[in-house]
Amino acid sequence: MRAFPSERLLGNTPQGHSEGTPLPDSKAELPPVIRRAELVAFALVALLVIVVVAVLYLARAFFLPITMAFIIGTMLSPAASLLERYRIPRPLGAVLIVIAVGAAVTFMVGLIASPVMEWSSRLPELGAILRDKLHVFDRPLALWQELQSMVGGSDTLATFQLPKFEWVQPTLEFLSPTFTEFLLFIATLILFIASWKDLRRALVMTFSERQARLRTLRILNELEVHLGNYLLTVTMINIGVGILTGAICAVTGMPNPAGLGALAAALNFVPIIGPVAMFAVLVAVGIIASPTIGAGLIAPACFTVLTFMEGHFVTPTIVGRRLSLNALAVFLALAFWTWLWGPMGAFLSSPLLIVGLIVKEHLMPVNSPQLPEE
Repeated sequence: MRAFPSERLLGNTPQGHSEGTPLPDSKAELPPVIRRAELVAFALVALLVIVVVAVLYLARAFFLPITMAFIIGTMLSPAASLLERYRIPRPLGAVLIVIAVGAAVTFMVGLIASPVMEWSSRLPELGAILRDKLHVFDRPLALWQELQSMVGGSDTLATFQLPKFEWVQPTLEFLSPTFTEFLLFIATLILFIASWKDLRRALVMTFSERQARLRTLRILNELEVHLGNYLLTVTMINIGVGILTGAICAVTGMPNPAGLGALAAALNFVPIIGPVAMFAVLVAVGIIASPTIGAGLIAPACFTVLTFMEGHFVTPTIVGRRLSLNALAVFLALAFWTWLWGPMGAFLSSPLLIVGLIVKEHLMPVNSPQLPEE
């Protein structure tokens, strides 16, 4: 009788096994081994990532406006395609779109800059008002100082003073891009929108295989659709947040509700950091402008409820239907790009995360071979 290779008998049958037991498959018994080539490849990829991050950090004056122009240009490309349907040439449409967006941004900046300039000229007076309002905390601070002296702690609150406003000018310089960066951004944005069709065709035709071309075309189409929908949806949501914030400020007697509403809409483009910064602004303005601290905290409390509803129900319901973003991934992307490129990096964190998710879905699809479930 002829036996198959997998059923060959053991010459020396070990104790506890009967004769005629087939040999086990030796490949299934071997533990996974990390090869030296795989370790070297991993180390090279890690070094490449470190080098890329270092280059992006050191050359931010070049890469930041270019990246922002590419992302915003991809978002605005559907508008240029819409203008083409009405027989408006794409280069002219690109210029008109950039002018319209620039006018809207200028209008928002005008609403915000007016109260900021007025309040900045009254900083000493406002600081004295804020110091008088905070006298209500003198008794708790005195009790805390007594408790610290009883336990032998240092009397750090005796010299407590309001923070100085020397940080205003460096902050504005950090937030404001240079003229060269702004010019590079505008020129790249116009040229990108005007030549987006040619760029798409060139990227698709770079690959020789038909499957790779189709994959590239799908990626570019989804990037254009998802980023355009993201910009439109988030802009409408933030405009609604700005209008409701202005209404809350008007009802609660806050000064310049239009400027505060425009500031809320602008800051809401930056996830997590923007609403927190707006809450701090409302607290400071409310305490200064209201007769009591309790009355000054009404507007910040209402704004907190508004942003909670927007962040947990409205935005996930609308944006999540198109592309779900994990909360941890959003936070880590926000922290990384804010550290790398500052406030503009925070604005780009969610769009760049969307780009990464779309590319990942096409290069590593869900129906690809997966690890077995335990």
